[in-house]
Amino acid sequence: MFDGPFDVFALIIAIIAVLIAIKASSQAAELRRRLASLEEMFYAQRQVQPPPLMPAQAHAEAPATTAAEPPPLVPEAEAAPPPLVTEEVSPPPLAASTDADAPPPLPAPAPDIREPGFEERLGTRWVVWIGGLALALGGFFMVRYSIEAGLVGPGVRVFLGGLFAAALLGAGEWSRRKESISNIAALPIANIPAILTAAGTAVAFATIYAAYALYGFLVPATAFVLLGLVALGTLAAALLHGPALAGLGVVGAFVTPILVSSGKPDYWALYIYLAIVTAASFGLARIRLWRWLAVTTIAFAVLWIFPGLDTSELQVAPHAFHAVAGFVLAALLVVCGFMFGPTVEDGEVEPVSSSSLGAYLFGAMLIVLSSAHADLALIAFTLLVGATLFVAWRAPAATGALGAAAATVFIVFAEWAVRANPDMLVLPGGPMPGVGPTAIDSSVTLHLVMAAIFAAGFGIAGFLAQGRSNSAVIPMVWSAAAVATPIAILVALYARVAHLDRSIPFAILAVLLAAAFGAATEALARREDRPGAATSVALFATGTLGALALALTFALEKGWLTIALALMSLGTAWISLQRPIPVLRRLAAIFAAIVTARIGYDPRIVGDAVGTTPIFNWLLWGYGLPAASFWGASIFLRRRGDDPPLRIVEAAAILFTALLAFMEIRHLATGGLMTSPPSLLEFGLQVCVALAMAIGLERLRLRSHSIVHNVGAVVLTAIAGLISVFGLLILENPWLLSSVDVGGLVFNLLLLGYALPAVLMLLLSYAVAGHRPVAYANTIAGGALVFALTYLTLEIRRFYHGPVLLYGATTGAEQYTYSIGWLGFGVVLLGVGILVNSERARLASAAVIALTILKAFVIDMSTLTGVYRALSFMCLGIVLVAIGWLYQRILFRRQVAPPPAPQAST
Repeated sequence: MFDGPFDVFALIIAIIAVLIAIKASSQAAELRRRLASLEEMFYAQRQVQPPPLMPAQAHAEAPATTAAEPPPLVPEAEAAPPPLVTEEVSPPPLAASTDADAPPPLPAPAPDIREPGFEERLGTRWVVWIGGLALALGGFFMVRYSIEAGLVGPGVRVFLGGLFAAALLGAGEWSRRKESISNIAALPIANIPAILTAAGTAVAFATIYAAYALYGFLVPATAFVLLGLVALGTLAAALLHGPALAGLGVVGAFVTPILVSSGKPDYWALYIYLAIVTAASFGLARIRLWRWLAVTTIAFAVLWIFPGLDTSELQVAPHAFHAVAGFVLAALLVVCGFMFGPTVEDGEVEPVSSSSLGAYLFGAMLIVLSSAHADLALIAFTLLVGATLFVAWRAPAATGALGAAAATVFIVFAEWAVRANPDMLVLPGGPMPGVGPTAIDSSVTLHLVMAAIFAAGFGIAGFLAQGRSNSAVIPMVWSAAAVATPIAILVALYARVAHLDRSIPFAILAVLLAAAFGAATEALARREDRPGAATSVALFATGTLGALALALTFALEKGWLTIALALMSLGTAWISLQRPIPVLRRLAAIFAAIVTARIGYDPRIVGDAVGTTPIFNWLLWGYGLPAASFWGASIFLRRRGDDPPLRIVEAAAILFTALLAFMEIRHLATGGLMTSPPSLLEFGLQVCVALAMAIGLERLRLRSHSIVHNVGAVVLTAIAGLISVFGLLILENPWLLSSVDVGGLVFNLLLLGYALPAVLMLLLSYAVAGHRPVAYANTIAGGALVFALTYLTLEIRRFYHGPVLLYGATTGAEQYTYSIGWLGFGVVLLGVGILVNSERARLASAAVIALTILKAFVIDMSTLTGVYRALSFMCLGIVLVAIGWLYQRILFRRQVAPPPAPQAST
């Protein structure tokens, strides 16, 4: 068992070191085995030289050879050596006697490609690995024994530990040199020098840490320096012993500050030390081209930015130094094609180069946010963003860092805007209790200067970078950053300074930005065609439209932002028609999706400022203009094919058109309050509008063959059906549940809520006839019949009961009128069916008359008395007889065959 933290820590360090050495030795053994196999194959394929001829044979063959050889063309040909032969060449045939006398050629040695057996693995690999672990543990256990037995004092223990570490390191170096100068063939054995060096490094780490943490021999600064030197020495030894020691060294170097800590941290000492470690690690990664080492170093370095950020006494200067130093070292040693970095193919965006700069930009952004936008943090962040533009300009491999730079710039300014406007983080219901505006430490002037520098830097550099590369990706990234960054900064400044209110100065700035983007678009369009030029032109043109939309937003009220985004979708679709670039179609769809999400946030767009004027209010502009923009965008996009972006825009067009109609209806029905419960007027108008839109989409889909128009027509029909059944026939039915005043005798709400929907349902049934299933069309026609009969019934009740139909008893005269009205309605349907030869109308007539017959025998017979009951059945009988006569004489008249002609007598 382990009695103290020193033993546990020592054991962990030793095991980690040996495991890393095991992995490295396995890789080295595999490489040696492959090299040996290649050498054996090379020797086996070499040409086998024939044995030398005897003097007699040479003399006998000399005339023939001389006669067969052509004379030399030039004198130098005799002295020129024969060319080297790298593949096997068949020797010329000799005489029979020569073949008989010559000894057979020696066989080529067969390559040994067998896998090592258990014994060989045990003797050449496992024993060495276990031995390295035993050496490290032996040193730790010797120190433990000396402590328990009291043989030596603490100072001697530390000295012996350091001596043992030096002995292991020396043994590792001696074995490495001995192995390199020996002539022993390479065998798949464990890497003994690497294992000895790793064990020595682990013992050195443990010894220094014990001298500091257990015995107090070293002050924190001294222990810090010694552990750092051991880590740097491990990195240097990795040049000779391979990547295993490099991994151990970089981990030990970045973990050392955790092991050695004090009550009051010295961030300057910490970050100077980390800068030295980072430089050594980046240098080793550059020399040996170990990408993994550079990535690991960057990850550890960024993690070391977090300590101290969450404290109230944040030391900005050392944190900024750490970010700047790491950025500079990455630019010098990691970025491909810049200064001392590795080489890379022209036009290739290398991920490690871009991510290394982006990581330190992320760290600088965290310092700015944590320090409440301190001046020094802002200046350091500005310098790093400018350096990113410079490095990406000189080294295309780091172009990907432009995206990180643009994103961090937007986050900094957005956080600055939100920090001064905390109400922007809450729902439209108002800020949460206790949340109020808070002051910000940094000045507005510095942020405005930074904004101008960033906008100009990204915009000008993005424009000048066009045409400098043979790759299409690099100019696209530059143009995207040049367009997105100034617009994002302008929006953030508008939110911070103008608080999202109307601002003419910001509108002027947006117009100037649009003019700059427009000039860039024209200048690039006149240039010769280069890779990525078309996309860059399209992006700058989109930026022009976006800036103009922002100008409109800034100059007008808040709700115009929704309209501006919708107009951007329309403009982007038009540009995609002029410049067929797929990304523009997706961009138009993205704008449509953003506007749709904005509607979900606040359906009234401008909150309570909608207005009370019917139709001509903010709903008309907030929904009507986006709907028109999306319909126009869908027309432009459809000219170049049907794809998901087009379908998204078409769906947005249908959605906003429907929402415009429904929201305007609700505004009209509620008098502008939009909080009252629904009414018969609202339900009736909604059903009519939904049916009218469904008819229009049914006609449109026959020409466009769009799946969105197809589905939209079905959805609107289903919505109209649901509102009809649950709204008009049940909830707001003036005879069942609602006490609504329907109005006048003829021109009333019944006409709007039942008669007009019946007509529209009938038209819709004819619109879908022959294009959809028969059951679908017949269901809609059945709905038209139900609403027509309902309208007739409610009109009769309106005649007897006045504007409010809910109250009052049903008299015998009213009951008789229902029967006569239904019967007359059935006769009218039959007449229409006969005149236009419509089987559907005749079947509807039969259904109505059957319902009338049922009413006569079920209701009239029991409720009517006297003359009304007699008249009811008399009229019913007369009508039924008349209908039968019509069917017999007109519709299904039997044609009597004429008698056969008499036969002529012969």
